[in-house]
Amino acid sequence: MEIKNKVSGGEPSQEQSCPEVFDNIMGAVHEPLVVLDADLKVVKANRSFYQMFHVHPNELEGILLFDLDNRQWNIPKLRDLLEEIIPKNAEVNDFVVEHIFDVIGRKILHLNARKIYTKTSHTPMILLAIEDMTEREEQKRDLELLVQNRTFELVLARDEAEERRKKAEADFAEIRELQDQLEAERAYLQDEIKLEGNHQNIIGQSDSLKHVLLKIEQVAGSETTVLILGETGTGKELAARAIHALSSRKNRTLVKVNCACLSASLIESDLFGYEKGAFTGSLSRHLGRFEVANGTTIFLDEIGELPIELQAKLLRVLQEGEFERLGGSQTIKVDTRIVAATNRNLEKEVREGRFREDLWYRLNIFPITMPPLRERLDDIPLLVDAFVKKIARRLGKTIEIIPAVVMAALQEYHWPGNVRELENVLERAVINSTGPKLRLVDELKKSFKNLPSSPKTLEAYEQEYILRVLELSNWKVSGKNSASEILGLDRSTLRARMAKLNIEKP
Repeated sequence: MEIKNKVSGGEPSQEQSCPEVFDNIMGAVHEPLVVLDADLKVVKANRSFYQMFHVHPNELEGILLFDLDNRQWNIPKLRDLLEEIIPKNAEVNDFVVEHIFDVIGRKILHLNARKIYTKTSHTPMILLAIEDMTEREEQKRDLELLVQNRTFELVLARDEAEERRKKAEADFAEIRELQDQLEAERAYLQDEIKLEGNHQNIIGQSDSLKHVLLKIEQVAGSETTVLILGETGTGKELAARAIHALSSRKNRTLVKVNCACLSASLIESDLFGYEKGAFTGSLSRHLGRFEVANGTTIFLDEIGELPIELQAKLLRVLQEGEFERLGGSQTIKVDTRIVAATNRNLEKEVREGRFREDLWYRLNIFPITMPPLRERLDDIPLLVDAFVKKIARRLGKTIEIIPAVVMAALQEYHWPGNVRELENVLERAVINSTGPKLRLVDELKKSFKNLPSSPKTLEAYEQEYILRVLELSNWKVSGKNSASEILGLDRSTLRARMAKLNIEKP
């Protein structure tokens, strides 16, 4: 039998024998091919067809395609699709079918049916080319399913993100309100850690100190304003920290302001903050310490040094809990507990017009007076032990013995600088000790113990005492055996106190 090909209504091609076609050309095609007659019976197939559908040539040729292997080719509509090629002018019918075959199982096939003609007969035959697309289609479906699932996940994630965005927007106002406060508090804490650390606990068992601790416990749990009085170095800040630590505000940082360290203009901006452009160099808004201390405790150290022009603004905070930033007009409300401290006699300051009387009454609701170290002689051994251990640990030394003569000298000294002076003396002693025994290098004269205390004010006492020490040191301010060494003060600090107390060399 000879076959000639006619495609798209053209004339038959050059003649070739069927065996030659399949053996020389079609047999080399990797895709399954099968030739059907007008009755859709198998005329010939190539090797790929036999291998794919697991049939032998003797079992296939002359068999109706749909009767092949227990009707495994009974694909719905396949007969209609093939039969359309014969009577109609269509030369090609291209389609995809999905079918479960008895032998090879589920397959997705791309079928291409074309008319071909034999030389001896003008009855057309059908060349059916088969492409197995199962794996590709499954991958495509898997991909589509993956895309569908991923799209669903993305839509779900988008909806969740939208909900989170809405919630974030709802919280944004509060976050912005707290952001400046947290930033200011962070900056404040960075400044705080640069300061010399204080004791975490007030050390001592004397009756005078126990009385102070009792008053601290009484007032800590309330919101009452507290005024801490006492000489320099008696531990007023420790008392303030103890009040805060025992209060309901203890989970927030205690905010500290030293009113003696800043000028009038600086302390106003430090306490109350300023707006952008309030003065030259104010490039952005700055939160003051009262805003940082909103919800916690603020410790106003050296409150007696507060300039008179700012005392009215502080009084308003005490009375109304409100103020305006420097250069601003918006009233800011704060919930801040105030603990103040001073070594001045504020009653005298009021009489002399340097401190507002109404502010004094507002501050002096619950006064606590810190006793000087000369009235706490029984506490000196406890303080010495605690200081020496702390200082030795910091300096990498081991001090195990404190001679009785050293302890006696420490207890007989008058301690004008109080606990702070004691700590300075002990640090010098630890530095100069080469073994396990504490070696005292300061000459603590017993006569200092007999210096009279001030009959009137702390400031008068300080002035009298510094004058006595200067006279004993022949007005030598710095160096060995000088007044600054005896007092345990820096030379610049001593000169500043002399200027403030109007002390001049005769």
